[in-house]
Amino acid sequence: MTRTRIILATSCLVLGALIAWSWATHDGSRSTADRLLLLVPDGTSFSNPKVTMWLDAGSEEGLHVIPVHDSEFLRPLWGESKCAGVILPDSIHQQASDVFIATLHRFVADGGKLMLVYDAGTFSLSGAYAAGRSRLSDLAGVDYALYDKLGDKTIQWGKVSTTDAVVGQMEIPPGKYYPFHAESGLPASKSGPPIGPGGNFEVELRRYKYGDLQYPSFITSGNYGGKVLFHSGNGLIAGQQAYEKGSVLFVNLPLGYLKASTDGLLLHAFLRYFASHALSLPYLMPVPDGVGGLVLNWHIDSNAAIKPLQEMSSWTLLQQGPYSIHITAGPDAGTFGDRKGFDVDHNPVSQNLIRQFVHQGYDVGSHGGWIHDYFSAHVDTDNPKDLEQFLALNQNSLERAAGKPVKEYSAPNGNQPAWVTHWLEAHGFVAYYFTGDTGMGPTQGYRNGEREARNVWAFPISHLDRAAGFEEMSTEGYSNSEIDRWLAAITDFAAGHQLVRLVYFHPPGILQYHDLVDRWMEQTGRLKADGRFRWYTMTELADFLNSRKQVKWKVSDSSGLITFEASHPQNLDHQTWRIPASSFAQPKIVEGSAKVVRDNDAWMVIAGEGKDLRFESEVLSK
Repeated sequence: MTRTRIILATSCLVLGALIAWSWATHDGSRSTADRLLLLVPDGTSFSNPKVTMWLDAGSEEGLHVIPVHDSEFLRPLWGESKCAGVILPDSIHQQASDVFIATLHRFVADGGKLMLVYDAGTFSLSGAYAAGRSRLSDLAGVDYALYDKLGDKTIQWGKVSTTDAVVGQMEIPPGKYYPFHAESGLPASKSGPPIGPGGNFEVELRRYKYGDLQYPSFITSGNYGGKVLFHSGNGLIAGQQAYEKGSVLFVNLPLGYLKASTDGLLLHAFLRYFASHALSLPYLMPVPDGVGGLVLNWHIDSNAAIKPLQEMSSWTLLQQGPYSIHITAGPDAGTFGDRKGFDVDHNPVSQNLIRQFVHQGYDVGSHGGWIHDYFSAHVDTDNPKDLEQFLALNQNSLERAAGKPVKEYSAPNGNQPAWVTHWLEAHGFVAYYFTGDTGMGPTQGYRNGEREARNVWAFPISHLDRAAGFEEMSTEGYSNSEIDRWLAAITDFAAGHQLVRLVYFHPPGILQYHDLVDRWMEQTGRLKADGRFRWYTMTELADFLNSRKQVKWKVSDSSGLITFEASHPQNLDHQTWRIPASSFAQPKIVEGSAKVVRDNDAWMVIAGEGKDLRFESEVLSK
C-alpha cells in the first residue's frame, strides 16, 4: 500500500470514529427522536422531484422524513444529530465517496437503522461501479452490483414473490398480490387462524389488466442471513438483517424511479415497514378518527345505466354509504347525436336519480367530458383547449342538477393525461379516480418524474389480479366465490389496517352479483356497527387529507419522556396519532382536547375541537 493510500485509509478511520460518536443512537440502542433522514448529495436541491417524492411519501404516511445533504451527515459535531433512522434513496444517490461509505458503515455498526435502496452508493465519485461488488454489500447482506462479473446482465427483470404473512406486514392489499385467502394480508392480531403450513403461502405481485408484473433488480449472490421479505429468480429483492449493533433494510428495487412512473405502492410500503417494524415510530394516521374504510365509486356512462340504477334502488347497498357517484352528463355517449347519453339537462329520470343521491348524502362527481367514448378517444390526441369545453359542460350540468359544487372526477376508460389533472385543480376539484399507482390509498402522485398537482388527490383503484370493475371480473373468468372472497378481504384489509382503498363498478355490470353484494353489505354493516369501518366519498377524504397537510407536529424527548406537540390553523378535530404500545406507555393529554384509545398493539390519540394539542408518553424500557 502506498503512503498516500495509508494516510487516506487512516483519515477515513479517524473521521469514521468521530462521526460514529456524533451519530450514535440515544442510550446506545435506539433514538427516541422520530426523524428519518433522507440523504441527498451535496449540490442537489431539496426541491428536486427525486427528493420531494420521498418527502411527500413521508408526509402521506404521517412520518417526519427530513432531507439532509451528505456534508451535514458527515459533519462530526453537528448539533442536530439525533434521528430514528437513515434512508439512502435510489436514482439520486448512485455516487458516493469512500468517506461517505465508511461513515454509513460506522453509523449502522454503532446502532443506527438504515434503509438502503437499490443503486444507492453503487458508483464511485467518478461514476464507475466499485470493483467486484457494491461497497455496501456487507450492509445489504448479499453481494450485488456485480458488474465486473456480469457486465450488462448486472440488472435483470423478474417477477417478485413473497408470502401472505409479509404482504400483511407491508400493508399490501389482496388482489395486488395473488393468490390470496380472505384472511391473508391482515395484521397478525386480526387475521384469525393460520392458513396453510405455518400460516404462510407463496404470493406474487400483480398488475391491473395484465396480471404479469416484473421489476428490475440487481442479480444477487451469497446466502442471506436476515429476514427475507421479497425474492425473485434474480435473488434477494428485499430483506432486513442485523449488522453489529444496528440493522439494515435492503430494498433491491428502484423505488423512486417506480413512484415517478405511477407505481408508488412499493416506495410507500417499504417506508411504512421501515418506520413501523424496524423503528416502532408513531405516526399521524391518514383517516379521520383512525377508522379505515372504502370508497365505492360508481361510474355512469350513459342511459344504459338508468334501468340498473332503478333496479338497485331496493338493494341493501342503498341503505349504506355515502358513495362517490360519477356521471357523464351529456345527451350522447359514443358519438355526437347518438342520443344514448344520461342527458342530465333534459331527462327528468336522470335528474331525479341525482337528487336522490344528494339526499342520501352521496357525492356526485364528473365522469369525463360530456360524451363518454368520444372524450376518452380524443383526450390524449386533440388540443386540450378543444376538449376543456367538454369538462366544463359536464361539471356545470351536474352542479345545476345536484345543487352543490362537483369536486371529484373519474376519467372515461381511465384515460387521464396530465393536462386534465391540471384543469381539475384549476376548477376546484380535489380528487380523481386513477388507474395508476394501483393498490395504494389516496396519494398526490407523480408522473414522468414530476409532481402532478398540489391539492388534488389521486384515488388509485383496487383490483382483483387483472380485474377491477365487476363486469371485468366476469369477462376475466373470476368465479363468484373468488369475487366474494376478494370483497371480504379488501374490506377486512381496510378496517384492520385502518386505511382507505377505492373499489369501483358500472351499474349494468353489478346486476348479476346482487346476492354477493348483499353479503358484502352484511359484512360492512357489522364492521361499521363495531366502529371499525366507514364508507368515505372521495371529496370527504380529500378534504380531510388537505386539512391534514396543515397539521404541524413535532416530537421531543427528555430522559425518556416523549412530548408530542401539534397545531392547526383551523381545527385539529379528527386528526389521529397511532403510537406503538410496545414502545410507549399510555399517553397523557397535557393541553387541548383529545381522547386516548387502546387499539390492539397501539395507542390512538384522537384530537377533538381546538387548534393546539400536547400530550406525553414515557418510553418503555426494552
